[in-house]
Amino acid sequence: MKIDHDWIQAHIPHQGSMCLLHAVNHWDSTEICCSAHSHQALDNPLRNAHGLPISAGIEYAAQAMAVHGALLGPVDQAPEVGYLTSVRNVQWWIPRLDDVDAELSVQAMRVSGNEASLLYDFSIFCHDRLLLRGRAGVMLKPPAASQNPLLSP
Repeated sequence: MKIDHDWIQAHIPHQGSMCLLHAVNHWDSTEICCSAHSHQALDNPLRNAHGLPISAGIEYAAQAMAVHGALLGPVDQAPEVGYLTSVRNVQWWIPRLDDVDAELSVQAMRVSGNEASLLYDFSIFCHDRLLLRGRAGVMLKPPAASQNPLLSP
């Protein structure tokens, strides 16, 4: 099965230029490695007046996590929507992604998870150079109002 940009766009909520990943290069039950070259696109929706900040790499990683979830889910079922709930221990070694003149490698490794939430470590490389890394929490199913003390009367 070829996992290219068209497949990715059909299996995650991000459409058009907001679908940032080009292809899946490798994946298994705990890891995914995707490639991207949209960081060089002038119409990248995450660009600002100064270019594409390194913090945009978090969205690249979040999309890799979403693709991983789609690949692990049942074929005949739409993937669950995930909500990024936390990003921690983020480190970067460059200020901008649009200055990188080669393809990005976007990697995510599932650290833990259950039916309601997931925890991933992520990193972005260009060739063998580490550009960004961190950890992200994802909530798959928000708790029902009756189970959430913040929403209960």
